Amino acid sequence: MQIKYFLETCRELTQLTTQNGWIDNDSLKFDIISKNKDNLLVAVNFDEIIMEGSGCVAGKVACYGQVKLLLNQDEQVIGVKII
Repeated sequence: MQIKYFLETCRELTQLTTQNGWIDNDSLKFDIISKNKDNLLVAVNFDEIIMEGSGCVAGKVACYGQVKLLLNQDEQVIGVKII
């Protein structure tokens, strides 16, 4: 399973942001809550980078949530649903 890479590259995590900022992948952390045959329930948290109009970083906001990662038969992540 390539969970970290998948979470760093999926667009769905932007639904967890609060200010329409960018996800700081360096701060991205996750914990597997439960595992089934075809999915994982995962708690994620990360910092959202807030930008000023001039392009400078205005601040960071902590974001968190839960996602369900869908797995194929080889236990590779093939999709994500925000919970």
